[in-house]
Amino acid sequence: MLTYAIYFNFACFGAALLMTLAKVVSAQDIGDRILALDTMVINVIALLVLYGLMAGTAVYFEASMIIAMLGFVSTVAYARFILRGNIIE
Repeated sequence: MLTYAIYFNFACFGAALLMTLAKVVSAQDIGDRILALDTMVINVIALLVLYGLMAGTAVYFEASMIIAMLGFVSTVAYARFILRGNIIE
């Protein structure tokens, strides 16, 4: 039963990832694209966690934590670039 739930979640998060990719391509404003890219990072993290549950190993959980940190830093860097025009002062 858990296997079916994991497959269903793979399909849902995969569809969400594709819809978010379409939003990145079709967004008019740079802020919308940054928000969509951050949402894509969240969807990838969810897919990695699901794959870790399915594979039964903790390596994917650690990889998802690294991707979460990189996603946070990249979102902050994009926002600083939009607001100030540079990232490092």
